[in-house]
Amino acid sequence: MFRSNNIVARIFQRQICTPAPGTSVHCARRFYENLVPSFTIYDVECPDHSFRKFTDDGQYLISFSRNNQDLIVYRPTWLSFSCKEEDCDAHDLPSKARRFESFFTQLYSVSLASCNEQICKDFFLYMDSNQYGIFATTSTVQSQDAPATRGAIPGFPSVEKITFHLLRLEDGVILDEKVFHNDFVNLAHNMGVFLYDDLLAIVSLRYQTVHILQIRDSGNLVDVRAIGAYCHEDDELFLNSNAQCMAFPDKSKLHQLPQTHVQNGLHHSQPNLDESFLSGIKQRLLSFIFRRIWNEEKDPTLRVQCLKKKFYFHFQDYVDLIIWKVQFLDRHHLLIKFGSVEGVVQGARNADHFPAFFAVYNMETTEIVAFYQNSAEDLYHLFEQYCDHFHSTSRNSLYMNFISSHSNNIHALEQLRSMKNKANSSSQFVKKMLGSLPFSCQSQSPSPYFDQSLFRFDEKLISATDRHKPSTDHPIKFILRRPPCSLKFKIKLGPEAGSADGRTKKFSSFLFHPFLPLALSIQHTFLFSQPSVVNIHFRR
Repeated sequence: MFRSNNIVARIFQRQICTPAPGTSVHCARRFYENLVPSFTIYDVECPDHSFRKFTDDGQYLISFSRNNQDLIVYRPTWLSFSCKEEDCDAHDLPSKARRFESFFTQLYSVSLASCNEQICKDFFLYMDSNQYGIFATTSTVQSQDAPATRGAIPGFPSVEKITFHLLRLEDGVILDEKVFHNDFVNLAHNMGVFLYDDLLAIVSLRYQTVHILQIRDSGNLVDVRAIGAYCHEDDELFLNSNAQCMAFPDKSKLHQLPQTHVQNGLHHSQPNLDESFLSGIKQRLLSFIFRRIWNEEKDPTLRVQCLKKKFYFHFQDYVDLIIWKVQFLDRHHLLIKFGSVEGVVQGARNADHFPAFFAVYNMETTEIVAFYQNSAEDLYHLFEQYCDHFHSTSRNSLYMNFISSHSNNIHALEQLRSMKNKANSSSQFVKKMLGSLPFSCQSQSPSPYFDQSLFRFDEKLISATDRHKPSTDHPIKFILRRPPCSLKFKIKLGPEAGSADGRTKKFSSFLFHPFLPLALSIQHTFLFSQPSVVNIHFRR
C-alpha cells in the first residue's frame, strides 16, 4: 500500500487510499517501520524488583518483590518533561525524566505469599476480557523423594502447597484461590497451566490429572471436570458401586456368615480399584490404538499378526506413558503430550531423546480422536501449515492474533525450511520441531517489532518467545524487511555491557509493550546479591 517510507506521506496516502479487504490491520502495522524505539536510558533508577511482563492489552506491567513475597503492578505512562531550549532533541533528558517513575506509575502492592511461601515469578496468565490475573505461590517445603501415596506417580517431587490466586488487576483484590496439597505442577513459563477464554487447565504431574476450571465473571474459580483416573463425572461412583457388588454378589447370604467373618470379608475381599484398573484416560488411549490397528487390516490372520507386532508387543510401553503437558485446541478439545517419567524428570533439554506421543482428546465425548508419535511426518505437516491453530488464543485477544509464525509469514516459513534442509536427519528435525508442542500459554510477545514481515533480527539474541537470552556486548539490530532494508533501531544492553566485571556470566530478558514503542531490557547475573540492570528503550 505504502510506496514511500516517509511517515507524513504514509499518513496522506492512508487518507486517500483504501487497503485491500482483510488487510487494514496489517497496513496500519506498517507505521511501526517509522515509529521505533530510538532512544535508550541505560541503568535506569528503578526499584529492585523482578519484572515479569506487560499484559497483552498493555495496561499493566507485572513485577514481583525481590523476596518473591509481594506483587507490584505498574501502569505504563509516557515520558513528559519541559524544555526551555529551541532544539530539545539535541539536549539530554533532565535527571528527573531518567527515572523509572517517569515511565511507570505504581498502582498498588499486594502480599500474595506468606512467610513459608514464595511467588512463582516465572508464572503469570492474563484474562484480558475481565482484566484478571492468575498468579501462583508455592510452599518452600518440597520433598524430592516423596513416597508414592494413593494415585501418585513415583519419581516426582512433592510440593506441600500450591496456590493459584485469581486477582483483579484494576484494584489488586484477590477474588478466589485454588489450592493443591502435596502435588507437583510445572509452573515454569506457564508450562503446566493453560488458559483459553474462561477455561483453565492445570496439569497435576504427580497425580496425572488434568483439572479443568472455569473463571466466572463474578471472579470465582469453579471446578468443571478432572480428567485422569476418571473421564466422566460419575465414573468413580459407578466403579465403587460395582466394587461393592463384586465384594458381595449375594447379599441374602450375608446374615448366614458369622459376624467376624463378615467383617474380615469386607476387609479382604474388597477389590482395590487402583490395582484393578488403568486410569480412565489410559483406557481411552489404549482402546483408540487397538481400534486403529484393528481397522488397518481386513484379513483376520494379518490383523492378529499386526496386533501382536504393533499393540501387544508395545503394550507395557503404552501403559507406562504419563501426561507431560496439555493445551486447549478449542473449548472442547485438548492436545495432550504423553511420555515417560524419565523424560519429565530430566527436563525439557533432553526431551527429544525420549519417546513421546500426542493425543487429541474430546472432553465432551471423553474420546481420543487422534494419536501421533513425535516423529510423525503427517503431524509435522499439520504443524508447518497450520501452526496458528496450535497457538489457540482467546476470542477477546486482539494483539495476540498477529504473532508471526511459519504458517502466516513467508519469512518464517523460509527460515524453517532452511533449517530442515540443513538438518542431518529428517526424523530428528521433526522431533525437535514437534518438541515445542503443546505450546506454553501466553509465551510470546505480540509486539509489532517482532513481526517478521516488518523487521529482521537475530533470534539467537532476541525473540518474541518469553525466554532468557545470553547477554551480548554487541547491539541487537532490527532491520527493515522491505527496501531499502536499512537499520531502523538497535537494542544495546549498556555502554559497557551493563557491568564493569566482564567475567561475570550474564543473561538478559526483554519486555516489549504490545503496541507502544517502549521496551525494557533487563540484564541479570547468576549472583543473587547483585541487582539487575534495567534499560528503557523508547521513542523520543
